[in-house]
Amino acid sequence: MPADRTTLAQFLVEDRRRHRAEGADLDSLILHLAVAGGAVAEHVAGGALHGTHGGMRHELAMIAEDYFLRAAARSGRLAGMASDELHVPSAVHPRGDYLLAVDPLDGSPGTDPDACAGSIFSILRTPWPGVGATAQDFLQPGTAQVCAGYALYGQATALVLTLGRGVYAFTLDPARGEFVLTREALRVPPLAGGFVIDASHRRFRQPAVHQAAPLAAEAHRILTRGGVYAGPGHKIHAVNAVAFLVEQAGGAASTGRGRALDVVPTALHQRSPLIVGTAAEVALVDRCAERRQSTCHGSTRSSRSPARPARAPHR
Repeated sequence: MPADRTTLAQFLVEDRRRHRAEGADLDSLILHLAVAGGAVAEHVAGGALHGTHGGMRHELAMIAEDYFLRAAARSGRLAGMASDELHVPSAVHPRGDYLLAVDPLDGSPGTDPDACAGSIFSILRTPWPGVGATAQDFLQPGTAQVCAGYALYGQATALVLTLGRGVYAFTLDPARGEFVLTREALRVPPLAGGFVIDASHRRFRQPAVHQAAPLAAEAHRILTRGGVYAGPGHKIHAVNAVAFLVEQAGGAASTGRGRALDVVPTALHQRSPLIVGTAAEVALVDRCAERRQSTCHGSTRSSRSPARPARAPHR
């Protein structure tokens, strides 16, 4: 890659100078997460070479979680981390200002040549600085996020993030060992880029529907090609991260009952439906879901209506 490309560190410094009230602490955390993503990419590539099945996939997920946890701890800015692999949050630094929710390995790398994997993260401000983080601290709506993004591991390693002022894509330059800016101010293309339903869940199975890619890959498809993705049960913090990214790129994200970012979680590992993509198409899917729900409720009421009384016999 050209040596004059803007690095992630340079981008963060300039963004903070121009726009942000958040200080350098957030920059430090993001840069450490980027380092963790680069390390995970190496392990994912190794897994692809040897095949990733069953226990090895779980082992990669644990390795990925460890990289993110250690990176967050080294930043010195993180109060706590929640992860798909952790039943309770890990308290990292009592004086930290931020909370990190991460899916360290989304997908199954190495199971076939076209397999892909990614990591999804969401950063919140801790409501109680100076106090050890608890699960309750993470129960904030998606609108409270200060940063969200994902790393996508494939032929190249991509890092896509938002700080609330647009979406920016970076690519890992192996020669420099740094992420460099490759796409600025991404916008969800207005034309349809495909409709994907997550067929891995029985509720969404249809004969003509194919199983969806990992959520990080679907988010990347929407940001670069448009279209819609619908899935019934993703962890709430992954939903919030993807919703934040897509909204910042001019798209929309819904649960089928309202804006995804407005949901206030009631549990750390709560799951939520997600309909995300081009704004007009998400609105169309929402309307279809509402009509279907109304029809189902109507059918339920009809099935539960009392039976008509039998006629009295003629005399």
